[in-house]
Amino acid sequence: MSGGLIGLSGLIILFVLLIIRIPVAFAMFAVGFAGIWVLRDLNSAMSLLASESFTIASSAELVVVPLFILMGNVASVTGMSARLYDAAYAIVGQIRGGLALATVLGCAGFAALSGSSVASALTMGKVSMDQMNRFDYDNRLSTGVVAAGGTLGILIPPSTGFVIYAILTQQSIGRLFLAGILPGLLLLSMFMLTVVLLCWLMPGFGPRGPKSTMREKGRKMAGALPVLLVVILTIGGIYGGLFSPVEASAVGAGLVILIGVLEGRLGFARFWEAAKSSIVTSATVMLILISAHLINPFLALTHIPTLIGEYLSALDVAPMVVLGLILLTYLVLGCFLEGFAMLVLTMPIFFPVITQLGMDPIWFGVLVVLTLEMGLISPPVGVNVFVVKSVATDVPLGRIFAGVMPFWIAMLVTLAILVAFPQIALILPNTMIE
Repeated sequence: MSGGLIGLSGLIILFVLLIIRIPVAFAMFAVGFAGIWVLRDLNSAMSLLASESFTIASSAELVVVPLFILMGNVASVTGMSARLYDAAYAIVGQIRGGLALATVLGCAGFAALSGSSVASALTMGKVSMDQMNRFDYDNRLSTGVVAAGGTLGILIPPSTGFVIYAILTQQSIGRLFLAGILPGLLLLSMFMLTVVLLCWLMPGFGPRGPKSTMREKGRKMAGALPVLLVVILTIGGIYGGLFSPVEASAVGAGLVILIGVLEGRLGFARFWEAAKSSIVTSATVMLILISAHLINPFLALTHIPTLIGEYLSALDVAPMVVLGLILLTYLVLGCFLEGFAMLVLTMPIFFPVITQLGMDPIWFGVLVVLTLEMGLISPPVGVNVFVVKSVATDVPLGRIFAGVMPFWIAMLVTLAILVAFPQIALILPNTMIE
């Protein structure tokens, strides 16, 4: 059997394993290890497993993953994320759809702490769903805005999606974080516009909430101030050149822990809960990366990425058409595969094509991460939708998917804007980092 047939068989087996819900890391590990064993020998597979596991585990750049995850989990267990929501609600809660707008703003704030879309959706779902139900919000809007708002966690820095992309493509984490700011704010604005339009067209979707006095607004804003200062210091420190992304993750985690202790909200039990959750999430990410570094050499041995790359590069069409085909592939795959799985499986194939076409890899990274976000709310997988379902157990899954569709369309419009105007993503990294 030729290498191409072996590679194609391996990909088919991988997709079957993912469809039957085998964890992504284990599925990629099994196919990559077995594939190298078949194409080379057992010693080669064992040697690669040992060397890649050590290389990934000892990578200093990956320290940002557990530390930013810990920062977000500590903020969650100490109620800091709830205070972000309360502050946002005090400002916009009195207008039609204000609770939904506050949820979007709260998701954006928590995204700047955790870098995780699933964590953002779960945390803000617990915080905001009861409030929106209390004021008779349509459950399509209340669930849809939480699921969609949670996707901001993978785009607004710090973002685990950008970190993984940087590791896989050897790009600068700092430049990617900078590149995500304006697209993240653009997507935030599009989500808020979507809420406003929905509530204007269908007033019953989001009734007005009670007004907050100036004193209440000041008190709620003061409660969120420590969290906002942590975000400004960690993210601003990276962009100001005070410290690297790795150092920023340590500073952010340390500050959140210190604030929790000083406020009396973080005891040993809560810290242990946050630490355990962070360990599980970090271990999952590390397993996916190790598995990716097994399956990528297997695909390279089969020459499938090279053949596909040569085919796409040789197409007699404009480079933007090739980019459109790649993004369309991501949108389709997002209906069936988890985001990190798509990232590690496709980068060896698509990234060389992008570089050959002369496209900016930082801009491409922003586009890819945005399409991964869209996969988080795309049927039938839609990880964030199932996360929200775990919080809103009484809402049928079909209504949640119906609720996220206007936000999915808003994300598609945002993607089109970023494709048409690359400088939205590139202006900050190109002007602030030489």
